[in-house]
Amino acid sequence: MATFSFDVVSDFDRQELVNTLDQVRRDVGQRYDLKDSNTEIELEDAAVVITTASDMTLQAVEDVLRAKATKRNLSLKIFDFQTPEAVGGNRVKQEIQLKKGLSQELAKKMSKIVRDELKKVTVAIQGESLRVTGKSKDDLQQVIQLLRSKEDDLDVPLQFENYR
Repeated sequence: MATFSFDVVSDFDRQELVNTLDQVRRDVGQRYDLKDSNTEIELEDAAVVITTASDMTLQAVEDVLRAKATKRNLSLKIFDFQTPEAVGGNRVKQEIQLKKGLSQELAKKMSKIVRDELKKVTVAIQGESLRVTGKSKDDLQQVIQLLRSKEDDLDVPLQFENYR
C-alpha cells in the first residue's frame, strides 16, 4: 500500500527579501522626512542591520520595511527585532535577526499537536523540518489544516513542501 508524505519547514525567499530591502532603500531615499537621515540598510547572512540618525527615523524605517515585506508576501514572523543600540555620532543601530528553520523544541511541540489530534499519521523530526507520513492524502490535508490553524501561536511562518 502506498504511503504519502510532506515536509513542514519554516523558510523565506531570500531573493524576495533582497527585493524588499531594495524597495525600502529607495523609499527612504525619496521620503522627505527620511531623506537626510543617512540611513544604511545592510543584509547579512542571518540578519538585517539598520543604522540611522534617531529612534524616530528608525521607527519610520521599520514601518516601511514591514509594509514592503507584506506587499511582497514575506511573513513578518521571519523578523526578530532586537533592541536598538546607540552608536557613535548620535546614531542608532538595530539588528533584525532572520528566523529560518524549526527549532528542536518547536518541532517537538508541533509533533505533539499533530499526534494528539490525528492518530493515523506519523511525524518525524528531521533537522530543521518535520516529515509527516500517512496512508491517505486526506489525512495529510487534515494535518496541513491543523497546522495552519495553529500557526498564529507558533511564532514562525510555515511552508509545506515535497507533497508526495
